[in-house]
This record gives sequence, C-alpha cells and structure tokens, in this order.
Amino acid sequence: MELNLIIDILTELDTFQKIQPSTQTSLEDFRLYLNQKAYEKETPRNLSDKFELEVNDLENEIAKQVIMLGRYSKHLIKKSLENHRDLVNEDFTYLFRLMDYPSLTKMQLIEKNAHEKQSGIEIIKRLVRNGLFEETPDKDDKRSTRISVTEKGKKVFTESMKDITMVSKIMCGKLNENEKEHLLISLKKLNTFHHTIYTNLRDEEPTNLLKMVANA
Repeated sequence: MELNLIIDILTELDTFQKIQPSTQTSLEDFRLYLNQKAYEKETPRNLSDKFELEVNDLENEIAKQVIMLGRYSKHLIKKSLENHRDLVNEDFTYLFRLMDYPSLTKMQLIEKNAHEKQSGIEIIKRLVRNGLFEETPDKDDKRSTRISVTEKGKKVFTESMKDITMVSKIMCGKLNENEKEHLLISLKKLNTFHHTIYTNLRDEEPTNLLKMVANA
C-alpha cells in the first residue's frame, strides 16, 4: 500500500478525533465523516472552471441544495408511509392540504400543490379510489367537482402525521432552534416569490422572470 495513502488516512483520523474527543467513535463514524467532507468539497465552481462558464457560485449552490433536499425528503416520506398502504409519496401532501378546507375543486387543490394538471388528477383519483377523498358536484359551477376528506381520510391523516412529524425532525438534521427559525424565514420568503410566479406567471419565459429578481 502507498505510504502516502497511509499518512493521509492517519492525518484524517487525527483530525476527526480532535473535533469530537469526548465521543467514542467507530469505523462507521469515520466513514461518514469522510463522506461528509467529500460532499462539502463539491461546488458548481468545479464545473464552471472546467468549462469556462460564467456562473454565480452562491446562487448555483443554493439551487443545488434545494433540489437535493427535495429528493432526500421525498425518499424519507416514502419510507415513512410504508405502513400506510392507502398513501404514497405525493398523496400525503394532497391529504394534508385538503384537511385545511371543507372542500376544494380539483384544480384548486392541484394548484395548492404546484403540480401539473394531469399528475394532480391521477393523485386525486387514487385518493378517491382508496376512500380518503369523496367527490360532490359543485353547486355554483356544474362543470366542476368538489372534493373533501372522508372520515377514513381524516383517520389516515392523523395516523400518518406521527410518521411525517418524525421525518420533519430528521429533515432538520442537527440545526439548532435559532438556525431552524432563520432557515424558515428564508424558505418562506423564497416560496412566496415562487408561489406568485406559479400562480400568475407560470407561462412567462425565464428571461422575463429574471428581471423580477434583478429589479428586487
């Protein structure tokens, strides 16, 4: 084995032990530390330098982190709902949103979940089929159908919330209360901005949307 490799490993191990001297560590802990350190080195700057691109490292890194968090949360929610056979990943978000209202039209609920129409319709159909939603004619608009949560849906919601709350705690990782509060403020600000775009400007070209950011 290369002597330099052994030296590198011992150096990393020494650094690892110094940052948590009071904790008894294992090989698995060390492996996780190395993985985390390697992940933190990844940056859009690597690609921009390689291909001579003009990018904003900070904004590209934020976009990357938001995308990855979405994927991690989707995986965790899927795992947590394995004990609830009437729900799959996106079903819970629809059930969660509708619990706030006596009823909504299908399109109202789909838009509250920021989904494409066809994807949303399939989710609603599945929830109706599983007995969690029920459909009724809209009294004011004969062309629309309103949906509401059934008693079974309310029961499933209450039961699944315990698992979703656990996922929420995991998703917040090791952030302290102050970090969580500051993150929430930023996320709400971002989501308010994008909700406006989704609701009113979803067909606009990205170049036009960029002007909204530049003028802010």
